[in-house]
Amino acid sequence: MAIKDKVVIITGASSGIGEATAKLLASDGAKVVLAARRTEKLAEIVETIKQAGGQAAYQVTDVTKQKEVENLVEFALKEFGGVDVIFNNAGIMPTSPVSALQVDQWKKTVDINLMGVLYGVAAVMPIFTKQKYGQIITTSSVAGLKSFAGSGIYGATKFAVKNLMEVIRMESAQEGTNIRTATLYPAAINTELLGTITDKAAKERMTAHYEKVGITPDAVAR
Repeated sequence: MAIKDKVVIITGASSGIGEATAKLLASDGAKVVLAARRTEKLAEIVETIKQAGGQAAYQVTDVTKQKEVENLVEFALKEFGGVDVIFNNAGIMPTSPVSALQVDQWKKTVDINLMGVLYGVAAVMPIFTKQKYGQIITTSSVAGLKSFAGSGIYGATKFAVKNLMEVIRMESAQEGTNIRTATLYPAAINTELLGTITDKAAKERMTAHYEKVGITPDAVAR
């Protein structure tokens, strides 16, 4: 699919993989709609893209709230006249042993990493079904392919995303709607994700690992 003039919605776009992807796609001619919760960061990134000659807009969005995700898609339609791609990238990684029983963190992880993706799918599905094309890209994780001690809940959400994207792809083929899916499985990417870990031991372990093998978000964006 050619990138030029495609309208691409990106959640989790105020930093990391989302920010890098927005800048790269815009430089290739896409019309990008950035979504996250931090207004100042979004405004700054959009301004940078525009100064470089790209087309971009932003909508402050909490992906745990279905109505806000619906409003995001409506905003993209009004701003650029359509939607071709949604990149469900928003996520957190508060890793800890299951025995630590950080139940509040479990719920938050599921709300952002899984329900946030589902709300994105629900918001674009009627549009993609009607126009009989569209692409849903979602950030899973290497923890969505392999089980890691300390990542039980995080990994569960990422395994769920893997299955969801596969099922959408299969159902689209059966229904003839031409909706494509793509799932990314990053490993150690140097983003703000480590900042979402509240368990001290887990954070120290993950930080040491990332310092050894971490790569930049640009690698994923490309």
